[in-house]
Amino acid sequence: MHDGIPGFEMPHPEDVRRAAESLRLLADPTRIKILWALLQGETSVACLAELVGAAPTAVSQHLAKLRLAGLVEGRREGTFVYYSVEGSHVRALLTEALGHATAGAR
Repeated sequence: MHDGIPGFEMPHPEDVRRAAESLRLLADPTRIKILWALLQGETSVACLAELVGAAPTAVSQHLAKLRLAGLVEGRREGTFVYYSVEGSHVRALLTEALGHATAGAR
């Protein structure tokens, strides 16, 4: 059926699975706010908690999941861990998602 469409091909199943997992992780308002804050620069759990209006323990749990997904990374400095976004693709993804949400609200 799609054989006649030049260049048509489905993505690799493992890529589809990873994309779905990343989108599932982003389906949480606190995680979106955490990532958006980290796009502004590296910061600590305490600062993120204040920025997103959540308890530091909750922010830590969100960061752990985001780190396992490869979306953020941590850098230890003494007793503090400073987090940052891993890769420019996160900015593009969030910008698109927020743009889509804004356009849909009109």
